[in-house]
Amino acid sequence: MQQSILTLKDSVKYQDGSVVSKEIMKTDRGTVTVFAFDAGQGLSEHISPFNVLVQIIEGEAQINIEKIAHTLTEGQMIELPSNKPHSLKSNKRFKMLLIMIR
Repeated sequence: MQQSILTLKDSVKYQDGSVVSKEIMKTDRGTVTVFAFDAGQGLSEHISPFNVLVQIIEGEAQINIEKIAHTLTEGQMIELPSNKPHSLKSNKRFKMLLIMIR
């Protein structure tokens, strides 16, 4: 299998008023997905049965974990623990890498 080089920032494009996602790897042990959030978009509060690692690759995002707000900027990452409520929102456009480990 030939390997390819991926530039994360360029792997997904913004769309007005939308959240765009692109799964770049999926195995029985987890997934790796890149997201592009337009300004004002987000993910409502939810719970994941698996641990998730999020890294901001462009822009700035507010990530709430158990109602505690964390503002992350390009290059920063945070763990979203399993079975803990979390949500995301954007005041401006941002892109993120999400790694879910099963």
